[in-house]
Formats: sequence, C-alpha cells, structure tokens
Amino acid sequence: MLIVLFLGDIVGEPGRNAVIARLPELKKQHALDFIIVNGENAAGGRGITGKITIDLLRAGVSVVTTGDHIWDQKDIQSFIPTEPRLLRPINYPDGAPGAGSIVLETPKGKVGVINVQCRTFMQPILDNPFRAVEAAVAKMREETTNIIVDVHGETTSEKIAMGHFLDGRVSAVIGTHTHVQTADEQILPGGTAFLCDAGMCGPVNSVLGRAVEPIMNRFVSNMPASFPVAVGEVRLHGALVEIDETSGRAVRIARVDDPGPSQAADEPEPKIDIEQTSMPEQT
Repeated sequence: MLIVLFLGDIVGEPGRNAVIARLPELKKQHALDFIIVNGENAAGGRGITGKITIDLLRAGVSVVTTGDHIWDQKDIQSFIPTEPRLLRPINYPDGAPGAGSIVLETPKGKVGVINVQCRTFMQPILDNPFRAVEAAVAKMREETTNIIVDVHGETTSEKIAMGHFLDGRVSAVIGTHTHVQTADEQILPGGTAFLCDAGMCGPVNSVLGRAVEPIMNRFVSNMPASFPVAVGEVRLHGALVEIDETSGRAVRIARVDDPGPSQAADEPEPKIDIEQTSMPEQT
C-alpha cells in the first residue's frame, strides 16, 4: 500500500513549527510514503514564502499546496517558478507563475498531486475548476493512477460535487480552506477517498487560527481590525490515506487529529492586515 499523509492549512509560525517538529515521528509511526501539506497560511497567517517552503520540504514534506492566499507574500511570484513542489491552483489563467500539478517518483511508483480552487464565495474567481481539473487528471493518468487532489474551497457542496466528479479517476479528493475539519471521510463508490475539509494545523484556542478577541470584536462592532495569529496549544489536522498503488484506488481514509509539540511557539511575525470587508475574511 501507498500511505499518504495530507495535512490541512498550516497557520503561521505555531502551525509550521508544529508540523516540522512532528513530521519525523508521524512518518515513522505511520510508515508514510508521501506527505502533502497546504501551506497557504504559513507566513504570519497569510501566504507562504520561499524560505518557509524550503523548511517544509527539508522536514520531509513531498508537496506543498496552496489556495487563494498564494500571492500574499511579495517574494512568492519570483520563487514559485523555481520550486515545482510548491503548487498554486491549476485553474489560474495561462501565464500565471508556477504550476498547479506535479508527478513525483517514490519507491512505490509515481504519485501525482493537483491543486484546484473552487469559485463559490472565493476570490479571485478563477477558471472553471471542474474543467481545469478534468483536463489535468486526464493528462496525469498517462503517467500514474495514484493522484491526490487538494480542492481549496469555501462551500461543502462544491467540494462534495468535486469528489463525485472525480470518483474513480483519482485516488483521493481532500478539501482545504475552511480550517474546520469535517467528519465525512469516506471511500466513494468508484474507489476515491474523500474528506470535505482537512482542517488546519494551528492554535486550538483561536478563530480559524487567529486571536479570538479581535475577531469577536469585529463581529460585534463591524470596525476594521487586525487579526494576529493566535498562540498556545497547537493541533495537526488532516487525513491519512492508504492507496493500492497498482490500481490507484483508495482502500482506507482516516482523519488525523494529533497534538503539536508541548509548547507552541509564539508568533513573532504577525504580518497584520487591516481588513476592510464587513466580516472577518476566511483564511
């Protein structure tokens, strides 16, 4: 069996430090063959940098996926073309830096990863994710049937529809973006593992990884506020998927809800943003 660990959105330094610290233990515990993490909130809660990407890859991550915050850090447009293991959503128009898919060799054969962004309640609105991912899967299946899709979206309906759309054509469809782990892990009829949202790797006592008080006050007052990354206890959320590498069909999916290190690091680089919308932005 090909054993894949998929971890949900990493939030700030507490989240990424916890992932980096725990990965060696998790790799040994589960005999992992391949590790995917969503890193789009890894830099102060918004975006990812080249340095953070390299740190995650050196810690054992195979592929870093992202989403709507991919361009939030200024160096990423020049960095992403140099590191094919850092993906941006595949449904960006032609000419966008970087790539939305990759196929990597492993001792158990080739593994493909596709990153796609939904459209409902998402900004920016990208090309049709269903058509984009359909074309990418068809091309990728010429190399491998072991394919994992990160579907980055706000609504459960759109992500569930994507799971059924790809059922039997990919090994797993796992959602990201909402930072709240769902309890609907399943193997769809065609053999595709599905989880609507992997959750986040970040501070527990928070609102989606951000400090509680500023977001509560924003909902109460509707006044602009900064949303620093929270501190304290960290947990890692995601999914563990076992795949028959000869057929590409998933045979098991289990949610991951593991503690981070005993002491979560403080966040020294909040990169605070002043939100101008009527409600706190979904990270």
